[in-house]
Amino acid sequence: MGEKNIGIKIISDNRQARFLYTILESYEAGIELVGTEVKSIRQGKVNLRDGYAIIRNNEAWLLNAHIAQYQAGGQHFNHEPRRSRKLLLHRKEINKLIGQVEQKGLTLVPLKMYFKNGWIKVSIGLGKGKKIHDKRESIKRRQDSRDIARAMKQS
Repeated sequence: MGEKNIGIKIISDNRQARFLYTILESYEAGIELVGTEVKSIRQGKVNLRDGYAIIRNNEAWLLNAHIAQYQAGGQHFNHEPRRSRKLLLHRKEINKLIGQVEQKGLTLVPLKMYFKNGWIKVSIGLGKGKKIHDKRESIKRRQDSRDIARAMKQS
């Protein structure tokens, strides 16, 4: 029969999250979507930059992630671009995240959205907000590695 695509294809990457947060752990979650959202995601029209995740009533939710409306979807069948979307995680993972977020004051941030064996998955990072001096240190480290690479290339 038909063979599914095996492997991972990244749709959207939230690079800003790794700059603003120190990511301690990451989890892979499925996401509950409607048909026009899937079609829009296949076109790559996703922005995770302003998105975040919360746990409400023992369920994980992705909030404020922007999935553009599908052009051919029409006015009546299209979705709301920034609607709340349920994340599909195992009960053990949700319970662990509840403890981490409530007790340690950590944040759940979407890191990337990708296709895995034909399914749309979201990588959620458990992060701690960086202070200004941490961000400066990240910028300095990145600049130093560029300088080293440039020097190696010239010699």
